[in-house]
Amino acid sequence: MRRPSPAPRAARRPIRALGSAVAAALVALSLGAVGAVAHADSRDDLVREQERNEAEREKVESSLEGVDADLAATYLKLEDAKAKLPVAQEKLAAAEKALAAAERKQEQVAGRLDLAEAESAALEADLAAGAKEIDSTRAAMGELARSTYRGDNAVTTLEVVLDSSSTDDFLQSYAVMGSAVRSQTQVLDDLETASAVARNQQERQTAVTARIGELKAEADAAVVAADEARAAAADHKAEIEKIQADMTALSKQLEDQKKQYAGQLAELEADSAELAREIARIDEENRRKEEERKKREAAARAEAERRAAASRNQSRPAPAPAPAPASSNFLAPPVPNLYVTSPYGYRVYPITGGWFMHNGVDLRSACGNPQYASAGGTVVGVRGAYGNGTHGNQVLINHGVVGGNSYITVYNHLSGFAVSQGQRVSQGQTIGYTGATGNVTGCHVHFEVWKNGSTIDPMTLPGF
Repeated sequence: MRRPSPAPRAARRPIRALGSAVAAALVALSLGAVGAVAHADSRDDLVREQERNEAEREKVESSLEGVDADLAATYLKLEDAKAKLPVAQEKLAAAEKALAAAERKQEQVAGRLDLAEAESAALEADLAAGAKEIDSTRAAMGELARSTYRGDNAVTTLEVVLDSSSTDDFLQSYAVMGSAVRSQTQVLDDLETASAVARNQQERQTAVTARIGELKAEADAAVVAADEARAAAADHKAEIEKIQADMTALSKQLEDQKKQYAGQLAELEADSAELAREIARIDEENRRKEEERKKREAAARAEAERRAAASRNQSRPAPAPAPAPASSNFLAPPVPNLYVTSPYGYRVYPITGGWFMHNGVDLRSACGNPQYASAGGTVVGVRGAYGNGTHGNQVLINHGVVGGNSYITVYNHLSGFAVSQGQRVSQGQTIGYTGATGNVTGCHVHFEVWKNGSTIDPMTLPGF
């Protein structure tokens, strides 16, 4: 940004002591007191956020006009670090949240895996016990089958009847035979039940084994995710530590440079005072010429009236002078598509906390773009950046007295000139090209309008 040319001394406020605002800003930075960064949920939000950040940086750059370039660069680096810190902190918070979720998932999967493995072990024990029971039942049935085959237990109902000596003997023998049959049937039922249970347990064991495989794969993935989240969190922590270290170093560098800058404020006031004195001289010359012009016009009118009276043509009134153009209506912007990056008026330097008058308006314009004469006039100043450090390459145009007021326009920080000293220019003629010469941080237009020796806000003029 460019440095505003100071207003005449009467309109200028004293520059306050260096350091008060900076000290407060540095304390805030050291404590990490930074604004919250808006969360962008969509591409449009991100674009708008980027545009806001760019506009904010442009304003900061404009506010540094007139500040030593090295000092301004250090300050901007510090501001950049300050802007990065909340973004890094937000990323760290997100990474820590992801890490906590990954660790919870890892614990949950490990718990389910432990339960599944415990169930598998219990099923294995049940299957082993069931197998023994089935083997024992089958052995008993085999023995029963062999006994039956040998005839050891081949007792028929007819034998019971024939061998019984009495009714009581028959009933007792028949009851014994029924009990043997029921025992055999129970053994068969037990074998069938045990086999069914074993089949169910085997199917369950197969399913649990498959689930254990899935859970092991899920557990491995959870471990990988947790490790990645942990690494991401560590990276963001390291980034924050670096940003904070950079801020500390830049803050110290800024303090050191700020002490060196104190003497440059006097240079700024001197440059501005010299410009004001030169414009005052031009205004005086404009007023002298205007008075001479008025005297010539008055003399011409008097001569015309004398001649008219002499020719006895009193009925024809003397021609009235042409009306002067309306004040300030003749001025046009020096560039098209006006976008103000720093307005006219008092400003506070963010580094020093000093107050200073910004005598012009800063307008957005790319490096090398042409700048045009605001109105017709005579070029009364073409100054190079060397020896004019505050304003850089500068053009002054004297528009003379318009509507009873003396007007001069000033164009600062040009990258090059298109006019020369004493040249007569017309409105809209190229007088130079946008640049960043002088104590500024970027290319832009710095345009001033001086009316009767004092600056006015160009943006209040018709056409701006």
